[in-house]
Amino acid sequence: MSYQVLARKWRPKSFETLVGQEHVVRALSHALGTGRLHHAYLFTGTRGVGKTTISRILAKSLNCETGVTATPCNRCDACLAIDADRFPDYVEMDAASNRGVDDMAALLDKAVYAPVQGRFKVYMIDEVHMLTGHAFNAMLKTLEEPPEHVKFILATTDPQKIPVTVLSRCLQFNLKQMPQVHIIEHLQKLLEAEEVEFEPGALRHLAKAANGSMRDALSLLDQAIAHGAGKVMEGQVIDMLGTVGDDHLFEILDALDAADAATMLAVADQMEARSLSFDAALQSLASLLQRVAVVQLAPGAVADEYERARLARYAQIFAPEFLQLAYQIAIHGRNELSLAPDEFAGFTMTLLRLVAFRPEQPAPLGDDAISLDSGGRGQARAMPGPKSSPRGAVEQPSASVPTAAARGQAPAGQADASSGTAAPPSESRALATEPASPAGPHAATPPWEDLPEEAMVGAAVWEGYGSGSDVPAEPDADRRAGSSGAAQAAHAVVPGRSAAASPDRDADTPARPPPGSGQAAEDDWHGLIRALGLGGLVRELAQHCELIDRSPGAMVLRLSSAHRHLLQLNRGISEKLQAELSDHFGAPLRVSIEVGDIEGVTPAQRDQAERAVRHAAAVASLEKDPFVRELIERFDATLLEESVKPL
Repeated sequence: MSYQVLARKWRPKSFETLVGQEHVVRALSHALGTGRLHHAYLFTGTRGVGKTTISRILAKSLNCETGVTATPCNRCDACLAIDADRFPDYVEMDAASNRGVDDMAALLDKAVYAPVQGRFKVYMIDEVHMLTGHAFNAMLKTLEEPPEHVKFILATTDPQKIPVTVLSRCLQFNLKQMPQVHIIEHLQKLLEAEEVEFEPGALRHLAKAANGSMRDALSLLDQAIAHGAGKVMEGQVIDMLGTVGDDHLFEILDALDAADAATMLAVADQMEARSLSFDAALQSLASLLQRVAVVQLAPGAVADEYERARLARYAQIFAPEFLQLAYQIAIHGRNELSLAPDEFAGFTMTLLRLVAFRPEQPAPLGDDAISLDSGGRGQARAMPGPKSSPRGAVEQPSASVPTAAARGQAPAGQADASSGTAAPPSESRALATEPASPAGPHAATPPWEDLPEEAMVGAAVWEGYGSGSDVPAEPDADRRAGSSGAAQAAHAVVPGRSAAASPDRDADTPARPPPGSGQAAEDDWHGLIRALGLGGLVRELAQHCELIDRSPGAMVLRLSSAHRHLLQLNRGISEKLQAELSDHFGAPLRVSIEVGDIEGVTPAQRDQAERAVRHAAAVASLEKDPFVRELIERFDATLLEESVKPL
């Protein structure tokens, strides 16, 4: 007896053995069990998902000698004849080669006659979308009201080309692509029954190459058995398919974890020596990164336990943010291969880009802290108790600094920026901690007016304002006095508001709270940030910190827990903040940043509260404006408060 290919030998012969189309099996089984049989069925789906197989099983269910049932016996003459494709009342027609109106007319002429052997005449028309328009028109009437003994089964890979007049006369079932897990399980059962030695990794490569088609998977399995001389081994399957093996991809991830660019280039050299496709390599790398991200964020979604266990290590190594970035680098690198000098150069540059954008590993979020050594590299270390050393702090090299500098006082003899002369120590201290008051103590400059334009653009707290010209100024006293009280109420609840920023304070009230109070520390830190003129992420980090303690040569800050990512993903900004503070005070300064709950008020919170004050005052002023009130009353208009920007 000649050899029978696996796709034909292991074709499912009943609904119970059908793989991956449970929704179709359920509907057909219920219809057969209850006798609610339609006269026309349409099966759609890609190649090799079971359209012809389901039609044969349905034909056997309709003509089995045991009766109309969802479980044909597969032993009677009718079932055996249908499986052997010699049953006279089951006709399979290929519409790709019999697509004319004459072919359809010949088939319909025979449909009027009673079945020869079976209970029903079943006409299966494969690739029905290939029929001509005249052929479709010829079958419409018979398809709508066929004889009671005729059942039509239509199959197509492109249902969009079928006229709606045909679709409306059929029950349509969309067959899904086979999941890789189902293909692997089916191939494993088949090889065990065939007593063929195999490796699980080889089946994964075959299932991936099948691209959702069970017939393609079985054909590739036949080829793999022949290629491996009766064995299905992973290395041989990789060579046969010409794909990039997982070993190469895992070597790349291991080298990426170690930031070892030389090893990654060596892997690229090995791939070039084997003439592997770099386009396929980047596609496989992106797919691997996607699976790692799924294991990291939703491990239950990965049904394959072997793959989940293998990828769990990389899910722990890489941060979720970096996996998303690496995935984008891989897919964009694949798109840019055509622009590269050659594919090897484009592939290696993509690998180097992964290394260049690989951040240093952050410390755990628990009781460990991040310490910066003299070289500026982060090292995780355990911190003592919360009293003696801040929890989760970022410490930097310490050095002595004068006491006056630690308190926010500039060194004596510091040059004045406007006049070029040396400012006295007391005046330098005032410049470093508070905005200048050009019109005396009663006309203190609002803190937002002293911010540099680039700082306001780069800071995350100034949401909704694109440039310095859009930054609102504080409303004048007359408008605030004439409002309905909303501005005063909002002003009263501003946490940690500086007395110097309030135009209503008494002349005898000191511009700053007494030394040693928590409010003084907050005011000093807020004013110091403005004096430094920080921008970008460094300013954002400083804005979300509160000043805990100042001592000679050291400063302790606390970062809000909600913004701990500023330290973990941008390790260098803490060094930049320390450098800015050291330059400002003219001496080395150690800055420690702990992560925890904010006890006082951060500059970002103060800025947000002050913006709320200005916005409330602006809204109240508009509501009392006669012209606005007339518009509201006459045209039934509505004032959109979120669109109001203070001037």
